[in-house]
Amino acid sequence: MQVSWNITNQCNMFCDHCYRDAGARLDEELSTEEGKKLIREIKRAGFVMMIFSGGEPLLRPDIFELGDYARQEGLRPVMGTNGTLITPEVARQIKEAGFVACGVSLDSLDAGKNDSFRKLENAYNLTLEGVRNLREAGVRFQLHTTVMEWNVGELEGITEMAVKLGAVAHHIFFLVPTGRAVNIEEEALRVKEYELTLARIMDKQKEVNIELKPTCAPQFMRVADKKGVPLRFSKGCLAGISYCIISPRGDVQPCAYLDMRLGNVREQAFDEIWRHNEILQQLRTMEYQGKCGVCDYRERCGGCRARAAYYRQGDFMAEDPWCLYRPPSYMEMMASG
Repeated sequence: MQVSWNITNQCNMFCDHCYRDAGARLDEELSTEEGKKLIREIKRAGFVMMIFSGGEPLLRPDIFELGDYARQEGLRPVMGTNGTLITPEVARQIKEAGFVACGVSLDSLDAGKNDSFRKLENAYNLTLEGVRNLREAGVRFQLHTTVMEWNVGELEGITEMAVKLGAVAHHIFFLVPTGRAVNIEEEALRVKEYELTLARIMDKQKEVNIELKPTCAPQFMRVADKKGVPLRFSKGCLAGISYCIISPRGDVQPCAYLDMRLGNVREQAFDEIWRHNEILQQLRTMEYQGKCGVCDYRERCGGCRARAAYYRQGDFMAEDPWCLYRPPSYMEMMASG
Protein backbone atom coordinates (compact mmCIF):
# COMPACT_ATOMS: atom_id res chain seq x y z
CA MET A 1 0.00 0.00 0.00
CA GLN A 2 1.23 3.46 -0.85
CA VAL A 3 0.06 6.99 -0.21
CA SER A 4 1.11 10.25 -1.82
CA TRP A 5 1.23 13.56 0.05
CA ASN A 6 1.52 16.73 -2.02
CA ILE A 7 3.42 18.55 0.68
CA THR A 8 3.34 21.91 -1.10
CA ASN A 9 1.72 23.56 -4.09
CA GLN A 10 4.85 25.62 -4.66
CA CYS A 11 6.80 24.74 -7.79
CA ASN A 12 9.56 26.22 -9.94
CA MET A 13 7.80 24.91 -13.06
CA PHE A 14 4.36 25.52 -14.56
CA CYS A 15 3.78 22.29 -16.51
CA ASP A 16 0.93 22.07 -19.00
CA HIS A 17 -0.43 18.85 -17.53
CA CYS A 18 -0.17 19.53 -13.77
CA TYR A 19 -3.11 17.94 -11.94
CA ARG A 20 -2.43 20.10 -8.87
CA ASP A 21 -2.23 23.37 -10.87
CA ALA A 22 0.97 23.97 -8.94
CA GLY A 23 2.99 27.16 -8.91
CA ALA A 24 2.54 29.40 -5.89
CA ARG A 25 2.53 28.18 -2.31
CA LEU A 26 -0.98 27.96 -0.87
CA ASP A 27 -2.10 29.55 2.36
CA GLU A 28 -2.72 27.10 5.19
CA GLU A 29 -0.63 24.20 3.88
CA LEU A 30 -0.12 21.53 6.55
CA SER A 31 2.55 22.52 9.06
CA THR A 32 5.51 20.39 10.08
CA GLU A 33 3.72 19.14 13.20
CA GLU A 34 0.52 18.47 11.27
CA GLY A 35 2.61 16.58 8.76
CA LYS A 36 4.14 14.42 11.48
CA LYS A 37 0.68 13.67 12.87
CA LEU A 38 -0.41 12.70 9.36
CA ILE A 39 2.60 10.40 9.02
CA ARG A 40 1.67 8.60 12.24
CA GLU A 41 -1.91 8.16 11.02
CA ILE A 42 -0.70 6.87 7.65
CA LYS A 43 1.40 4.25 9.45
CA ARG A 44 -1.57 3.36 11.64
CA ALA A 45 -3.70 2.85 8.53
CA GLY A 46 -1.32 0.12 7.36
CA PHE A 47 0.52 1.88 4.56
CA VAL A 48 4.08 0.87 3.68
CA MET A 49 5.31 3.46 1.18
CA MET A 50 4.87 7.23 1.47
CA ILE A 51 5.46 9.43 -1.57
CA PHE A 52 6.41 13.04 -0.90
CA SER A 53 5.50 15.11 -3.95
CA GLY A 54 4.14 18.54 -4.80
CA GLY A 55 4.39 20.95 -6.49
CA GLU A 56 8.10 20.53 -6.03
CA PRO A 57 8.79 18.97 -2.61
CA LEU A 58 12.34 20.30 -2.46
CA LEU A 59 10.93 23.82 -2.16
CA ARG A 60 9.53 22.95 1.26
CA PRO A 61 12.18 23.69 3.95
CA ASP A 62 11.19 20.77 6.21
CA ILE A 63 11.19 18.08 3.50
CA PHE A 64 14.20 16.27 4.96
CA GLU A 65 12.85 16.46 8.50
CA LEU A 66 9.53 14.98 7.34
CA GLY A 67 11.19 12.28 5.26
CA ASP A 68 13.37 11.26 8.18
CA TYR A 69 10.35 11.22 10.47
CA ALA A 70 8.49 8.92 8.08
CA ARG A 71 11.49 6.60 8.05
CA GLN A 72 11.61 6.56 11.84
CA GLU A 73 7.91 5.68 11.93
CA GLY A 74 8.60 2.60 9.80
CA LEU A 75 7.47 3.91 6.40
CA ARG A 76 9.50 3.80 3.19
CA PRO A 77 9.75 7.46 2.08
CA VAL A 78 10.19 8.21 -1.61
CA MET A 79 10.18 11.53 -3.45
CA GLY A 80 8.50 12.69 -6.65
CA THR A 81 10.53 15.60 -8.02
CA ASN A 82 11.31 17.39 -11.26
CA GLY A 83 15.00 16.95 -10.43
CA THR A 84 16.10 20.47 -11.35
CA LEU A 85 17.00 21.46 -7.78
CA ILE A 86 19.08 18.38 -6.94
CA THR A 87 22.61 19.63 -6.44
CA PRO A 88 25.28 17.28 -5.04
CA GLU A 89 24.51 18.65 -1.56
CA VAL A 90 20.75 18.16 -1.96
CA ALA A 91 21.33 14.61 -3.21
CA ARG A 92 23.40 13.92 -0.09
CA GLN A 93 20.62 15.28 2.12
CA ILE A 94 18.05 13.11 0.34
CA LYS A 95 20.20 10.09 1.06
CA GLU A 96 20.83 11.03 4.71
CA ALA A 97 17.13 11.70 5.36
CA GLY A 98 16.38 8.10 4.41
CA PHE A 99 14.55 8.53 1.12
CA VAL A 100 14.80 5.14 -0.56
CA ALA A 101 14.21 6.43 -4.09
CA CYS A 102 13.25 9.42 -6.23
CA GLY A 103 10.94 9.56 -9.21
CA VAL A 104 12.24 12.23 -11.61
CA SER A 105 10.15 13.73 -14.41
CA LEU A 106 11.48 13.84 -17.98
CA ASP A 107 9.10 14.12 -20.93
CA SER A 108 11.23 14.29 -24.06
CA LEU A 109 14.65 13.56 -25.50
CA ASP A 110 14.43 16.97 -27.16
CA ALA A 111 15.51 19.62 -24.66
CA GLY A 112 13.45 22.31 -26.34
CA LYS A 113 10.24 20.27 -26.29
CA ASN A 114 10.79 19.19 -22.70
CA ASP A 115 11.50 22.72 -21.51
CA SER A 116 8.51 24.15 -23.40
CA PHE A 117 6.18 21.62 -21.81
CA ARG A 118 7.67 22.21 -18.36
CA LYS A 119 7.80 26.00 -18.72
CA LEU A 120 11.33 26.28 -17.34
CA GLU A 121 14.39 27.30 -19.28
CA ASN A 122 17.21 24.72 -19.19
CA ALA A 123 14.94 22.23 -17.35
CA TYR A 124 16.20 19.30 -19.44
CA ASN A 125 19.86 19.83 -18.57
CA LEU A 126 19.13 20.60 -14.93
CA THR A 127 17.05 17.41 -14.62
CA LEU A 128 19.81 15.24 -16.08
CA GLU A 129 22.32 16.90 -13.76
CA GLY A 130 20.03 16.16 -10.82
CA VAL A 131 19.75 12.51 -11.87
CA ARG A 132 23.52 12.19 -12.05
CA ASN A 133 23.84 13.73 -8.59
CA LEU A 134 21.36 11.18 -7.21
CA ARG A 135 23.35 8.37 -8.77
CA GLU A 136 26.62 9.68 -7.29
CA ALA A 137 24.98 9.94 -3.85
CA GLY A 138 23.75 6.35 -4.06
CA VAL A 139 20.02 7.23 -4.25
CA ARG A 140 17.91 4.92 -6.41
CA PHE A 141 15.88 6.77 -9.01
CA GLN A 142 13.42 6.20 -11.82
CA LEU A 143 12.28 8.37 -14.71
CA HIS A 144 8.66 9.51 -15.05
CA THR A 145 7.25 10.47 -18.47
CA THR A 146 3.78 11.75 -19.29
CA VAL A 147 2.88 10.42 -22.73
CA MET A 148 0.86 12.45 -25.23
CA GLU A 149 0.54 12.64 -28.99
CA TRP A 150 3.62 14.84 -29.38
CA ASN A 151 6.06 12.56 -27.52
CA VAL A 152 4.55 9.08 -27.95
CA GLY A 153 7.19 8.19 -30.52
CA GLU A 154 10.00 8.85 -28.03
CA LEU A 155 9.05 6.36 -25.33
CA GLU A 156 11.50 3.61 -26.25
CA GLY A 157 14.25 6.21 -26.59
CA ILE A 158 13.53 7.62 -23.14
CA THR A 159 13.60 4.08 -21.75
CA GLU A 160 17.03 3.57 -23.31
CA MET A 161 18.18 6.82 -21.73
CA ALA A 162 16.86 5.63 -18.36
CA VAL A 163 18.91 2.44 -18.71
CA LYS A 164 22.07 4.38 -19.59
CA LEU A 165 21.59 6.79 -16.69
CA GLY A 166 21.28 3.90 -14.22
CA ALA A 167 17.57 4.23 -13.43
CA VAL A 168 15.80 1.31 -11.79
CA ALA A 169 12.54 1.97 -13.64
CA HIS A 170 10.75 4.05 -16.25
CA HIS A 171 7.14 4.83 -15.34
CA ILE A 172 4.97 6.15 -18.16
CA PHE A 173 1.95 8.24 -17.16
CA PHE A 174 -1.07 8.42 -19.46
CA LEU A 175 -2.77 11.79 -19.46
CA VAL A 176 -6.03 12.11 -17.51
CA PRO A 177 -7.74 15.53 -17.84
CA THR A 178 -7.46 16.99 -14.34
CA GLY A 179 -6.16 20.37 -13.19
CA ARG A 180 -4.36 22.19 -16.00
CA ALA A 181 -4.50 19.01 -18.11
CA VAL A 182 -8.12 19.76 -19.03
CA ASN A 183 -6.69 22.44 -21.33
CA ILE A 184 -4.69 19.88 -23.31
CA GLU A 185 -7.19 17.01 -23.28
CA GLU A 186 -6.97 16.81 -27.09
CA GLU A 187 -3.30 15.81 -26.75
CA ALA A 188 -4.19 12.62 -24.86
CA LEU A 189 -3.80 9.39 -26.81
CA ARG A 190 -7.05 8.11 -28.29
CA VAL A 191 -8.31 4.59 -27.85
CA LYS A 192 -6.49 2.72 -30.63
CA GLU A 193 -3.16 4.49 -30.09
CA TYR A 194 -3.56 4.01 -26.34
CA GLU A 195 -3.79 0.23 -26.86
CA LEU A 196 -0.92 0.16 -29.36
CA THR A 197 1.25 2.18 -26.98
CA LEU A 198 0.64 -0.27 -24.14
CA ALA A 199 1.70 -3.07 -26.49
CA ARG A 200 4.87 -1.18 -27.41
CA ILE A 201 5.76 -0.65 -23.77
CA MET A 202 5.29 -4.33 -22.94
CA ASP A 203 7.38 -5.31 -25.98
CA LYS A 204 10.12 -2.98 -24.78
CA GLN A 205 9.90 -4.54 -21.30
CA LYS A 206 11.13 -7.79 -22.86
CA GLU A 207 14.30 -6.01 -24.03
CA VAL A 208 15.38 -4.13 -20.91
CA ASN A 209 16.21 -5.13 -17.35
CA ILE A 210 14.56 -2.14 -15.68
CA GLU A 211 10.89 -1.96 -14.75
CA LEU A 212 8.49 -0.33 -17.21
CA LYS A 213 5.13 0.58 -15.74
CA PRO A 214 2.25 2.34 -17.48
CA THR A 215 0.37 4.48 -14.94
CA CYS A 216 -3.28 5.52 -15.30
CA ALA A 217 -3.45 2.76 -17.91
CA PRO A 218 -4.54 -0.33 -15.96
CA GLN A 219 -5.17 -2.28 -19.16
CA PHE A 220 -1.43 -2.94 -19.25
CA MET A 221 -2.14 -5.91 -16.99
CA ARG A 222 -4.13 -7.58 -19.76
CA VAL A 223 -1.62 -6.61 -22.46
CA ALA A 224 1.26 -8.00 -20.39
CA ASP A 225 -0.57 -11.30 -19.92
CA LYS A 226 -1.21 -11.56 -23.65
CA LYS A 227 2.46 -10.97 -24.41
CA GLY A 228 3.75 -13.23 -21.64
CA VAL A 229 5.44 -10.42 -19.70
CA PRO A 230 5.73 -11.24 -15.99
CA LEU A 231 4.71 -8.45 -13.62
CA ARG A 232 5.17 -7.80 -9.91
CA PHE A 233 1.87 -5.89 -9.82
CA SER A 234 -1.41 -7.47 -8.76
CA LYS A 235 -3.82 -4.74 -9.92
CA GLY A 236 -3.91 -1.92 -12.44
CA CYS A 237 -6.03 0.85 -10.90
CA LEU A 238 -5.26 1.19 -7.19
CA ALA A 239 -7.41 4.26 -6.48
CA GLY A 240 -9.04 3.92 -3.09
CA ILE A 241 -8.01 0.28 -2.80
CA SER A 242 -4.33 0.43 -1.90
CA TYR A 243 -3.55 4.03 -2.82
CA CYS A 244 -4.78 7.56 -2.18
CA ILE A 245 -3.46 11.10 -2.15
CA ILE A 246 -3.44 14.03 0.28
CA SER A 247 -3.36 17.66 -0.84
CA PRO A 248 -1.12 20.40 0.62
CA ARG A 249 -4.04 21.56 2.79
CA GLY A 250 -4.92 18.05 3.95
CA ASP A 251 -7.77 17.04 1.64
CA VAL A 252 -7.88 13.31 0.91
CA GLN A 253 -8.88 12.00 -2.52
CA PRO A 254 -8.81 8.50 -4.07
CA CYS A 255 -6.05 9.32 -6.54
CA ALA A 256 -4.34 12.33 -8.06
CA TYR A 257 -6.67 12.40 -11.05
CA LEU A 258 -9.96 11.55 -9.33
CA ASP A 259 -10.66 14.98 -7.89
CA MET A 260 -13.11 14.08 -5.13
CA ARG A 261 -12.73 15.45 -1.60
CA LEU A 262 -13.23 12.58 0.84
CA GLY A 263 -12.38 14.50 3.99
CA ASN A 264 -9.64 16.59 5.54
CA VAL A 265 -6.98 15.33 7.94
CA ARG A 266 -7.38 18.45 10.09
CA GLU A 267 -11.00 17.49 10.72
CA GLN A 268 -10.71 13.69 10.87
CA ALA A 269 -7.77 11.35 11.36
CA PHE A 270 -6.43 10.02 8.08
CA ASP A 271 -6.76 6.39 9.13
CA GLU A 272 -10.43 6.96 9.95
CA ILE A 273 -11.04 8.48 6.52
CA TRP A 274 -9.18 5.59 4.88
CA ARG A 275 -11.15 2.90 6.70
CA HIS A 276 -14.65 4.36 6.71
CA ASN A 277 -15.21 6.77 3.82
CA GLU A 278 -18.21 5.70 1.72
CA ILE A 279 -16.63 6.47 -1.66
CA LEU A 280 -13.54 4.44 -0.77
CA GLN A 281 -15.78 1.62 0.36
CA GLN A 282 -17.60 1.75 -2.98
CA LEU A 283 -14.36 1.66 -4.97
CA ARG A 284 -13.30 -1.43 -3.02
CA THR A 285 -16.43 -3.35 -4.06
CA MET A 286 -15.14 -3.28 -7.67
CA GLU A 287 -18.80 -3.38 -8.74
CA TYR A 288 -18.13 -1.49 -11.95
CA GLN A 289 -20.68 -0.65 -14.62
CA GLY A 290 -20.76 -1.66 -18.28
CA LYS A 291 -18.16 -3.99 -19.67
CA CYS A 292 -15.77 -3.28 -16.76
CA GLY A 293 -18.31 -4.94 -14.47
CA VAL A 294 -18.36 -8.23 -16.41
CA CYS A 295 -14.75 -8.22 -17.59
CA ASP A 296 -12.54 -11.23 -16.88
CA TYR A 297 -9.86 -8.67 -15.90
CA ARG A 298 -12.15 -6.81 -13.50
CA GLU A 299 -10.06 -7.55 -10.40
CA ARG A 300 -6.64 -7.30 -12.05
CA CYS A 301 -7.27 -4.22 -14.20
CA GLY A 302 -10.29 -2.38 -12.84
CA GLY A 303 -10.27 0.28 -15.54
CA CYS A 304 -9.10 3.83 -14.84
CA ARG A 305 -11.61 5.20 -12.35
CA ALA A 306 -10.49 8.79 -12.95
CA ARG A 307 -10.90 8.51 -16.71
CA ALA A 308 -14.31 6.90 -16.23
CA ALA A 309 -15.38 9.82 -14.04
CA TYR A 310 -14.15 12.46 -16.47
CA TYR A 311 -15.77 10.99 -19.57
CA ARG A 312 -18.89 9.59 -17.83
CA GLN A 313 -20.21 12.73 -16.11
CA GLY A 314 -18.58 11.99 -12.76
CA ASP A 315 -19.53 8.30 -12.54
CA PHE A 316 -16.30 6.85 -11.16
CA MET A 317 -17.73 3.32 -11.27
CA ALA A 318 -18.59 3.52 -15.00
CA GLU A 319 -16.70 1.53 -17.61
CA ASP A 320 -13.40 2.95 -18.76
CA PRO A 321 -14.03 4.39 -22.26
CA TRP A 322 -10.36 4.08 -23.25
CA CYS A 323 -10.40 0.26 -23.37
CA LEU A 324 -10.69 -1.66 -26.66
CA TYR A 325 -11.11 -5.05 -25.04
CA ARG A 326 -14.46 -6.82 -25.39
CA PRO A 327 -14.83 -9.41 -22.60
CA PRO A 328 -16.41 -12.70 -23.74
CA SER A 329 -19.25 -12.36 -21.23
CA TYR A 330 -19.93 -8.84 -22.47
CA MET A 331 -20.06 -10.01 -26.08
CA GLU A 332 -22.47 -12.78 -25.13
CA MET A 333 -24.63 -10.28 -23.28
CA MET A 334 -24.69 -7.95 -26.29
CA ALA A 335 -25.48 -10.82 -28.67
CA SER A 336 -28.43 -11.94 -26.56
CA GLY A 337 -29.85 -8.43 -26.58
